[in-house]
Amino acid sequence: MTARPVIALVFLAVVLSGCVTPAPPDVTGAGSQLETREIQTREYDTLDKAMTLRSVISTLQDLGFVVDNADLELGTVTATRMDKYTMRMTVTVREKGAKRISVRVNARIGEENITDPDTYQDFFVALDKAMFLTLNKVD
Repeated sequence: MTARPVIALVFLAVVLSGCVTPAPPDVTGAGSQLETREIQTREYDTLDKAMTLRSVISTLQDLGFVVDNADLELGTVTATRMDKYTMRMTVTVREKGAKRISVRVNARIGEENITDPDTYQDFFVALDKAMFLTLNKVD
């Protein structure tokens, strides 16, 4: 094989690889279910499920979501935000151990689960502040 066809094949491979359009990073991503669950979950040092749910609701509203459903008994809140796209978040609050509450968030755009850590990080940064202020009774 001469050098000319080899160069043409390498050039073609480089050009074609540049044409691949990846999925938006905020919708899909690599990672195992365990890694995704870890970025979706935080634990707090409280056993007050009702207070935690109130903090979740206020956090979602602060982030521009409209609460669609909240159930204290089940410990769930579902909310929707319509911006450039429709994002739906479902938050589950449950007791974990003797002194902790676990908060797990699942975000979706359409039928796609969001696995991008930044989406969950933004939610938990806001929730951390709300939980701190509530737990320390700061008005």
